[in-house]
Amino acid sequence: MTQFDIAVIGGGLAGSIAAIASAGQGFSVALIAPTGGGDQRTTALMDDSIRFIDQLGLWDSVMPHAAALATMRIIDGTDRLLRAPVASFRSSEIGLDAFGYNIPNAPFLDVLAERIAATPAVTRIDSVVEAFDLQGESPRLTLANGDVIEARLAVGADGKQSPTRHAAGIGVKTVAYPQTALVVNFSHDLPHQNISTEFHTETGPFTAVPLGDLRSSLVWVVRPEQATDLLDMTEEALNRRIEEKMQSLLGKIRIEAKLQAWPLSAMTAERFGSRAVVLVGEAGHAFPPIGAQGLNLSLRDIRDAVDLAVKARAAGRPLAIGEAYDRARRFDVVSRTAGVDLLNRSLLSNFLPVQMLRAAGIHLLASLPPLRHFMMNEGVSPGRALKRLPELLREKVGRQRA
Repeated sequence: MTQFDIAVIGGGLAGSIAAIASAGQGFSVALIAPTGGGDQRTTALMDDSIRFIDQLGLWDSVMPHAAALATMRIIDGTDRLLRAPVASFRSSEIGLDAFGYNIPNAPFLDVLAERIAATPAVTRIDSVVEAFDLQGESPRLTLANGDVIEARLAVGADGKQSPTRHAAGIGVKTVAYPQTALVVNFSHDLPHQNISTEFHTETGPFTAVPLGDLRSSLVWVVRPEQATDLLDMTEEALNRRIEEKMQSLLGKIRIEAKLQAWPLSAMTAERFGSRAVVLVGEAGHAFPPIGAQGLNLSLRDIRDAVDLAVKARAAGRPLAIGEAYDRARRFDVVSRTAGVDLLNRSLLSNFLPVQMLRAAGIHLLASLPPLRHFMMNEGVSPGRALKRLPELLREKVGRQRA
Protein backbone atom coordinates (compact mmCIF):
# COMPACT_ATOMS: atom_id res chain seq x y z
CA MET A 1 0.00 0.00 0.00
CA THR A 2 1.27 3.44 -0.97
CA GLN A 3 0.28 6.42 1.17
CA PHE A 4 -0.26 10.02 0.08
CA ASP A 5 -1.72 13.14 1.63
CA ILE A 6 -4.13 13.67 -1.26
CA ALA A 7 -5.39 11.40 -4.03
CA VAL A 8 -6.88 13.19 -7.03
CA ILE A 9 -9.09 10.96 -9.19
CA GLY A 10 -9.37 12.33 -12.73
CA GLY A 11 -6.76 13.89 -15.00
CA GLY A 12 -8.67 16.53 -16.97
CA LEU A 13 -8.16 20.26 -16.50
CA ALA A 14 -9.75 20.33 -13.04
CA GLY A 15 -7.97 17.21 -11.76
CA SER A 16 -4.56 18.27 -13.11
CA ILE A 17 -4.84 21.76 -11.62
CA ALA A 18 -6.04 20.32 -8.29
CA ALA A 19 -2.94 18.10 -8.17
CA ILE A 20 -0.59 20.99 -8.97
CA ALA A 21 -2.26 23.34 -6.45
CA SER A 22 -2.14 20.70 -3.71
CA ALA A 23 1.52 19.90 -4.36
CA GLY A 24 2.27 23.61 -4.29
CA GLN A 25 1.11 23.67 -0.66
CA GLY A 26 3.46 20.85 0.34
CA PHE A 27 1.07 17.90 0.11
CA SER A 28 2.13 14.60 -1.44
CA VAL A 29 -0.30 13.85 -4.26
CA ALA A 30 -1.36 10.82 -6.29
CA LEU A 31 -3.00 11.80 -9.59
CA ILE A 32 -4.95 8.77 -10.79
CA ALA A 33 -6.20 8.89 -14.37
CA PRO A 34 -5.78 7.01 -17.64
CA THR A 35 -4.15 8.80 -20.55
CA GLY A 36 -6.79 10.92 -22.29
CA GLY A 37 -7.65 11.49 -25.95
CA GLY A 38 -7.88 14.64 -28.06
CA ASP A 39 -10.10 17.54 -27.02
CA GLN A 40 -11.08 20.20 -29.56
CA ARG A 41 -12.88 22.33 -26.99
CA THR A 42 -11.56 25.58 -25.59
CA THR A 43 -11.88 27.09 -22.13
CA ALA A 44 -12.53 30.75 -21.35
CA LEU A 45 -10.89 31.75 -18.07
CA MET A 46 -11.90 35.02 -16.45
CA ASP A 47 -9.48 37.45 -14.77
CA ASP A 48 -9.83 35.92 -11.30
CA SER A 49 -9.00 32.46 -12.68
CA ILE A 50 -6.06 33.78 -14.68
CA ARG A 51 -4.59 35.23 -11.48
CA PHE A 52 -4.97 31.83 -9.80
CA ILE A 53 -3.24 30.09 -12.72
CA ASP A 54 -0.50 32.70 -12.49
CA GLN A 55 -0.08 32.07 -8.75
CA LEU A 56 0.51 28.40 -9.59
CA GLY A 57 3.34 29.45 -11.91
CA LEU A 58 1.53 28.21 -15.03
CA TRP A 59 0.44 31.34 -16.83
CA ASP A 60 3.73 32.07 -18.65
CA SER A 61 3.48 28.65 -20.32
CA VAL A 62 -0.26 28.90 -21.03
CA MET A 63 -0.29 32.50 -22.30
CA PRO A 64 1.24 31.80 -25.76
CA HIS A 65 -1.78 29.61 -26.52
CA ALA A 66 -4.37 32.11 -25.22
CA ALA A 67 -6.39 34.87 -26.88
CA ALA A 68 -7.62 37.89 -24.93
CA LEU A 69 -11.35 38.47 -24.46
CA ALA A 70 -11.56 42.25 -24.46
CA THR A 71 -15.22 42.59 -25.48
CA MET A 72 -18.23 40.35 -24.88
CA ARG A 73 -20.99 40.97 -27.42
CA ILE A 74 -24.52 39.55 -27.22
CA ILE A 75 -26.69 39.54 -30.36
CA ASP A 76 -30.30 38.42 -30.40
CA GLY A 77 -30.28 35.98 -33.31
CA THR A 78 -33.92 34.90 -32.95
CA ASP A 79 -36.75 35.66 -35.36
CA ARG A 80 -39.12 36.44 -32.50
CA LEU A 81 -41.36 39.46 -32.24
CA LEU A 82 -39.58 40.75 -29.11
CA ARG A 83 -35.83 40.92 -29.66
CA ALA A 84 -33.15 42.34 -27.42
CA PRO A 85 -30.78 45.06 -28.70
CA VAL A 86 -27.12 44.27 -29.36
CA ALA A 87 -25.20 44.56 -26.08
CA SER A 88 -21.42 44.98 -25.93
CA PHE A 89 -19.46 44.72 -22.69
CA ARG A 90 -15.91 46.11 -22.81
CA SER A 91 -13.30 45.14 -20.22
CA SER A 92 -11.82 48.65 -20.34
CA GLU A 93 -15.01 49.93 -18.67
CA ILE A 94 -14.02 48.16 -15.45
CA GLY A 95 -10.30 48.85 -15.67
CA LEU A 96 -9.14 45.57 -17.21
CA ASP A 97 -7.20 44.91 -20.41
CA ALA A 98 -9.31 41.77 -20.87
CA PHE A 99 -12.14 39.99 -19.09
CA GLY A 100 -10.08 36.85 -19.47
CA TYR A 101 -8.53 34.58 -22.09
CA ASN A 102 -9.73 31.75 -24.32
CA ILE A 103 -7.42 28.72 -24.25
CA PRO A 104 -7.57 25.55 -26.38
CA ASN A 105 -7.88 22.55 -24.06
CA ALA A 106 -5.29 20.36 -25.83
CA PRO A 107 -2.22 22.62 -25.33
CA PHE A 108 -3.51 23.62 -21.88
CA LEU A 109 -3.51 19.95 -20.86
CA ASP A 110 -0.01 19.55 -22.35
CA VAL A 111 1.28 22.41 -20.17
CA LEU A 112 -0.29 20.85 -17.08
CA ALA A 113 1.16 17.42 -17.92
CA GLU A 114 4.64 18.90 -18.27
CA ARG A 115 4.34 20.62 -14.89
CA ILE A 116 3.07 17.44 -13.23
CA ALA A 117 5.96 15.42 -14.69
CA ALA A 118 8.40 17.99 -13.28
CA THR A 119 6.79 18.05 -9.80
CA PRO A 120 8.29 15.44 -7.44
CA ALA A 121 5.37 15.77 -5.00
CA VAL A 122 2.91 14.47 -7.65
CA THR A 123 2.89 10.80 -8.63
CA ARG A 124 1.00 10.30 -11.90
CA ILE A 125 -0.67 6.85 -12.05
CA ASP A 126 -2.02 5.73 -15.43
CA SER A 127 -4.91 3.63 -14.15
CA VAL A 128 -8.47 3.84 -12.86
CA VAL A 129 -9.95 3.20 -9.43
CA GLU A 130 -11.60 -0.20 -9.36
CA ALA A 131 -12.82 -0.15 -5.74
CA PHE A 132 -13.33 2.61 -3.18
CA ASP A 133 -13.25 2.35 0.62
CA LEU A 134 -14.29 5.81 1.79
CA GLN A 135 -15.80 4.97 5.17
CA GLY A 136 -12.74 5.51 7.35
CA GLU A 137 -10.67 8.56 8.14
CA SER A 138 -8.25 7.74 5.31
CA PRO A 139 -9.80 6.79 1.93
CA ARG A 140 -8.41 3.59 0.41
CA LEU A 141 -8.44 3.12 -3.36
CA THR A 142 -7.81 -0.16 -5.17
CA LEU A 143 -6.64 0.46 -8.73
CA ALA A 144 -7.19 -1.60 -11.86
CA ASN A 145 -3.43 -2.17 -12.09
CA GLY A 146 -3.45 -3.87 -8.67
CA ASP A 147 -2.01 -0.97 -6.66
CA VAL A 148 -3.69 0.14 -3.42
CA ILE A 149 -3.54 3.83 -2.54
CA GLU A 150 -4.33 5.29 0.87
CA ALA A 151 -4.77 9.03 1.24
CA ARG A 152 -5.82 11.49 3.90
CA LEU A 153 -8.13 13.21 1.39
CA ALA A 154 -9.70 12.01 -1.86
CA VAL A 155 -10.52 14.64 -4.49
CA GLY A 156 -13.08 13.48 -7.05
CA ALA A 157 -12.38 15.24 -10.36
CA ASP A 158 -13.71 12.41 -12.49
CA GLY A 159 -16.50 14.09 -14.43
CA LYS A 160 -20.28 14.01 -14.61
CA GLN A 161 -20.53 10.25 -14.07
CA SER A 162 -18.03 10.47 -11.16
CA PRO A 163 -17.35 7.01 -9.64
CA THR A 164 -15.92 8.85 -6.62
CA ARG A 165 -19.22 10.64 -6.03
CA HIS A 166 -21.15 7.40 -6.42
CA ALA A 167 -18.85 5.57 -3.99
CA ALA A 168 -19.29 8.35 -1.44
CA GLY A 169 -23.05 7.84 -1.57
CA ILE A 170 -23.71 11.36 -2.85
CA GLY A 171 -26.77 11.74 -5.05
CA VAL A 172 -27.31 14.25 -7.83
CA LYS A 173 -30.03 16.48 -9.21
CA THR A 174 -30.04 16.35 -13.01
CA VAL A 175 -31.79 18.17 -15.82
CA ALA A 176 -31.64 16.88 -19.39
CA TYR A 177 -31.98 19.62 -22.01
CA PRO A 178 -33.33 19.03 -25.54
CA GLN A 179 -30.02 20.37 -26.84
CA THR A 180 -26.67 19.26 -28.23
CA ALA A 181 -23.53 21.40 -28.23
CA LEU A 182 -21.45 21.26 -31.40
CA VAL A 183 -17.82 22.30 -30.98
CA VAL A 184 -15.22 23.17 -33.62
CA ASN A 185 -12.35 25.60 -34.25
CA PHE A 186 -12.27 27.59 -37.46
CA SER A 187 -10.22 30.18 -39.35
CA HIS A 188 -11.71 33.30 -40.91
CA ASP A 189 -10.79 36.19 -43.20
CA LEU A 190 -11.59 39.16 -40.94
CA PRO A 191 -9.93 39.88 -37.56
CA HIS A 192 -11.99 39.05 -34.46
CA GLN A 193 -10.55 42.10 -32.63
CA ASN A 194 -10.63 40.06 -29.39
CA ILE A 195 -14.43 40.19 -29.39
CA SER A 196 -16.37 37.16 -28.18
CA THR A 197 -19.77 37.12 -29.89
CA GLU A 198 -22.70 35.17 -28.46
CA PHE A 199 -25.78 34.92 -30.66
CA HIS A 200 -28.90 34.00 -28.70
CA THR A 201 -31.00 31.69 -30.88
CA GLU A 202 -34.21 29.73 -30.37
CA THR A 203 -32.18 26.55 -29.77
CA GLY A 204 -29.52 28.05 -27.48
CA PRO A 205 -26.35 30.11 -27.80
CA PHE A 206 -24.18 30.22 -30.92
CA THR A 207 -20.88 31.55 -29.59
CA ALA A 208 -17.67 32.43 -31.44
CA VAL A 209 -14.73 33.02 -29.09
CA PRO A 210 -11.33 34.38 -30.23
CA LEU A 211 -8.27 32.20 -30.62
CA GLY A 212 -4.86 33.34 -31.88
CA ASP A 213 -4.53 35.27 -35.17
CA LEU A 214 -7.45 34.78 -37.60
CA ARG A 215 -8.94 31.85 -35.69
CA SER A 216 -11.89 31.36 -33.35
CA SER A 217 -13.63 28.55 -31.50
CA LEU A 218 -17.31 27.83 -31.87
CA VAL A 219 -19.88 26.40 -29.49
CA TRP A 220 -23.18 25.94 -31.33
CA VAL A 221 -26.16 24.70 -29.31
CA VAL A 222 -28.93 23.09 -31.37
CA ARG A 223 -31.68 20.51 -31.07
CA PRO A 224 -30.45 16.89 -31.31
CA GLU A 225 -32.07 16.34 -34.71
CA GLN A 226 -30.39 19.49 -36.04
CA ALA A 227 -27.06 18.25 -34.69
CA THR A 228 -27.46 15.03 -36.70
CA ASP A 229 -28.09 17.01 -39.90
CA LEU A 230 -25.11 19.32 -39.29
CA LEU A 231 -22.78 16.41 -38.53
CA ASP A 232 -23.74 14.90 -41.92
CA MET A 233 -23.04 18.11 -43.87
CA THR A 234 -20.11 18.46 -46.22
CA GLU A 235 -17.32 20.74 -45.02
CA GLU A 236 -18.13 23.33 -47.70
CA ALA A 237 -21.82 23.45 -46.77
CA LEU A 238 -20.99 23.70 -43.08
CA ASN A 239 -18.59 26.59 -43.70
CA ARG A 240 -21.39 28.46 -45.50
CA ARG A 241 -23.90 27.70 -42.73
CA ILE A 242 -21.58 28.97 -39.99
CA GLU A 243 -20.81 32.13 -41.96
CA GLU A 244 -24.55 32.77 -42.34
CA LYS A 245 -25.15 32.27 -38.62
CA MET A 246 -22.24 34.65 -37.92
CA GLN A 247 -23.88 37.25 -40.20
CA SER A 248 -20.50 37.34 -42.02
CA LEU A 249 -18.98 39.29 -39.11
CA LEU A 250 -15.72 37.35 -39.58
CA GLY A 251 -15.88 36.95 -43.37
CA LYS A 252 -15.39 33.53 -44.95
CA ILE A 253 -15.21 30.56 -42.57
CA ARG A 254 -13.06 27.43 -42.81
CA ILE A 255 -13.53 24.77 -40.12
CA GLU A 256 -10.34 23.00 -39.03
CA ALA A 257 -11.71 19.55 -38.12
CA LYS A 258 -14.94 17.61 -37.84
CA LEU A 259 -17.60 18.82 -35.43
CA GLN A 260 -17.62 17.28 -31.97
CA ALA A 261 -21.06 16.79 -30.41
CA TRP A 262 -21.87 16.90 -26.68
CA PRO A 263 -25.43 16.27 -25.36
CA LEU A 264 -26.36 19.00 -22.88
CA SER A 265 -27.54 18.49 -19.35
CA ALA A 266 -27.21 20.16 -15.97
CA MET A 267 -26.16 18.34 -12.84
CA THR A 268 -25.62 19.42 -9.26
CA ALA A 269 -24.41 17.07 -6.53
CA GLU A 270 -26.61 16.99 -3.44
CA ARG A 271 -23.42 17.49 -1.40
CA PHE A 272 -20.00 18.62 -2.56
CA GLY A 273 -18.09 16.75 0.12
CA SER A 274 -18.39 14.06 2.77
CA ARG A 275 -15.86 13.00 5.39
CA ALA A 276 -12.47 12.88 3.61
CA VAL A 277 -13.92 13.25 0.10
CA VAL A 278 -14.49 16.46 -1.89
CA LEU A 279 -15.87 16.87 -5.40
CA VAL A 280 -14.40 19.42 -7.82
CA GLY A 281 -15.34 20.37 -11.36
CA GLU A 282 -17.97 18.36 -13.19
CA ALA A 283 -17.98 15.70 -10.45
CA GLY A 284 -19.91 18.29 -8.43
CA HIS A 285 -21.62 20.49 -11.01
CA ALA A 286 -22.18 20.79 -14.74
CA PHE A 287 -24.31 23.06 -16.89
CA PRO A 288 -24.68 24.34 -20.47
CA PRO A 289 -21.82 26.40 -22.00
CA ILE A 290 -23.32 29.83 -21.35
CA GLY A 291 -21.47 32.79 -19.85
CA ALA A 292 -18.04 31.13 -19.55
CA GLN A 293 -18.67 29.76 -16.07
CA GLY A 294 -17.58 26.10 -16.16
CA LEU A 295 -13.86 25.87 -15.37
CA ASN A 296 -13.91 29.21 -13.56
CA LEU A 297 -16.31 27.68 -11.04
CA SER A 298 -14.13 24.55 -10.87
CA LEU A 299 -11.03 26.59 -10.06
CA ARG A 300 -12.85 28.15 -7.12
CA ASP A 301 -13.67 24.59 -5.99
CA ILE A 302 -9.97 23.75 -6.07
CA ARG A 303 -8.91 26.93 -4.31
CA ASP A 304 -11.39 26.39 -1.47
CA ALA A 305 -10.52 22.70 -1.09
CA VAL A 306 -6.78 23.37 -0.90
CA ASP A 307 -7.27 26.27 1.52
CA LEU A 308 -9.37 24.10 3.85
CA ALA A 309 -6.81 21.27 3.67
CA VAL A 310 -4.02 23.70 4.56
CA LYS A 311 -6.00 25.00 7.55
CA ALA A 312 -6.76 21.46 8.77
CA ARG A 313 -3.09 20.50 8.53
CA ALA A 314 -2.02 23.66 10.39
CA ALA A 315 -4.46 22.83 13.19
CA GLY A 316 -3.21 19.25 13.40
CA ARG A 317 -6.58 17.86 12.29
CA PRO A 318 -7.31 15.08 9.77
CA LEU A 319 -8.02 16.21 6.21
CA ALA A 320 -11.68 15.20 6.60
CA ILE A 321 -12.84 18.56 5.24
CA GLY A 322 -15.85 17.29 3.26
CA GLU A 323 -18.58 18.96 5.33
CA ALA A 324 -16.70 22.27 5.64
CA TYR A 325 -16.04 22.23 1.89
CA ASP A 326 -19.72 21.59 1.16
CA ARG A 327 -20.68 24.66 3.21
CA ALA A 328 -17.98 26.78 1.55
CA ARG A 329 -19.01 25.91 -2.02
CA ARG A 330 -22.79 25.68 -1.81
CA PHE A 331 -23.86 29.28 -2.49
CA ASP A 332 -21.39 29.84 -5.33
CA VAL A 333 -22.24 26.60 -7.13
CA VAL A 334 -26.01 26.75 -6.65
CA SER A 335 -26.33 30.42 -7.62
CA ARG A 336 -24.21 30.05 -10.78
CA THR A 337 -25.97 26.87 -11.82
CA ALA A 338 -29.40 28.46 -11.32
CA GLY A 339 -28.39 31.56 -13.28
CA VAL A 340 -27.17 29.57 -16.29
CA ASP A 341 -30.25 27.33 -16.18
CA LEU A 342 -32.58 30.35 -16.10
CA LEU A 343 -30.87 32.02 -19.08
CA ASN A 344 -30.86 28.80 -21.09
CA ARG A 345 -34.56 28.19 -20.42
CA SER A 346 -35.37 31.78 -21.40
CA LEU A 347 -33.81 31.12 -24.82
CA LEU A 348 -35.85 27.95 -25.32
CA SER A 349 -39.16 29.36 -24.08
CA ASN A 350 -41.88 30.38 -26.54
CA PHE A 351 -43.83 32.03 -23.70
CA LEU A 352 -44.10 35.72 -24.62
CA PRO A 353 -43.68 37.17 -21.08
CA VAL A 354 -40.43 35.19 -20.69
CA GLN A 355 -39.15 36.59 -23.98
CA MET A 356 -40.12 40.09 -22.83
CA LEU A 357 -38.18 39.68 -19.57
CA ARG A 358 -35.07 38.39 -21.33
CA ALA A 359 -35.12 41.22 -23.89
CA ALA A 360 -35.76 43.82 -21.17
CA GLY A 361 -32.93 42.45 -19.03
CA ILE A 362 -30.40 42.69 -21.85
CA HIS A 363 -31.69 46.17 -22.73
CA LEU A 364 -31.14 47.32 -19.12
CA LEU A 365 -27.61 45.89 -19.09
CA ALA A 366 -26.83 47.67 -22.35
CA SER A 367 -28.28 51.05 -21.35
CA LEU A 368 -27.48 51.39 -17.63
CA PRO A 369 -23.71 51.73 -17.03
CA PRO A 370 -23.84 51.16 -13.23
CA LEU A 371 -25.76 47.89 -13.68
CA ARG A 372 -23.54 46.86 -16.58
CA HIS A 373 -20.37 47.56 -14.57
CA PHE A 374 -21.72 45.66 -11.58
CA MET A 375 -22.48 42.57 -13.68
CA MET A 376 -19.14 42.73 -15.50
CA ASN A 377 -17.20 42.96 -12.24
CA GLU A 378 -19.17 40.09 -10.74
CA GLY A 379 -18.65 38.01 -13.89
CA VAL A 380 -14.86 38.19 -13.79
CA SER A 381 -14.61 37.56 -10.03
CA PRO A 382 -17.39 36.82 -7.50
CA GLY A 383 -17.44 39.58 -4.91
CA ARG A 384 -15.42 41.98 -7.05
CA ALA A 385 -18.48 44.15 -7.71
CA LEU A 386 -19.19 44.63 -4.00
CA LYS A 387 -15.53 45.32 -3.25
CA ARG A 388 -15.43 47.99 -5.95
CA LEU A 389 -18.78 49.57 -4.98
CA PRO A 390 -17.26 52.34 -2.75
CA GLU A 391 -14.79 53.21 -5.52
CA LEU A 392 -17.57 53.37 -8.14
CA LEU A 393 -19.69 55.56 -5.87
CA ARG A 394 -16.77 57.95 -5.31
CA GLU A 395 -16.24 58.18 -9.07
CA LYS A 396 -19.93 58.91 -9.62
CA VAL A 397 -19.98 61.64 -6.95
CA GLY A 398 -16.82 63.15 -8.45
CA ARG A 399 -18.37 63.31 -11.91
CA GLN A 400 -21.55 64.94 -10.54
CA ARG A 401 -19.53 67.62 -8.74
CA ALA A 402 -17.46 68.27 -11.84
